[in-house]
Amino acid sequence: QVQLRESGGGLVQAGGSLRLSCASFSGSAFRINAMGWYRQAPGKQREVVAGITRGGSTNYADSVKGRFTISRDNAKNTIYLQMNSLKPEDTGVYYCNANQAGLNYWGQGTQVTVSS
Repeated sequence: QVQLRESGGGLVQAGGSLRLSCASFSGSAFRINAMGWYRQAPGKQREVVAGITRGGSTNYADSVKGRFTISRDNAKNTIYLQMNSLKPEDTGVYYCNANQAGLNYWGQGTQVTVSS
């Protein structure tokens, strides 16, 4: 039982930066395990962008390595995605994901648009 809320999306020029936040709220005693960011570009499948465990282990899609950084503040129940050197192909709806007790939960998404 997890509620997720993303924020921080917007319109930015190529080469610019954005910082996304995802606050999580759980009414269950089960811990939230891995959390991550996904994105979906127009006409494309939703794809993993970055993931992070409670212990801080991270993984990234090859397309964003070196440009994006995922972080987690367990005390605040929040994850972040720092996006630098943005490219037009980064455009899409970014979704926060969390897993609890074997179930996946999704936020409503936040639009990121990178102009050329």
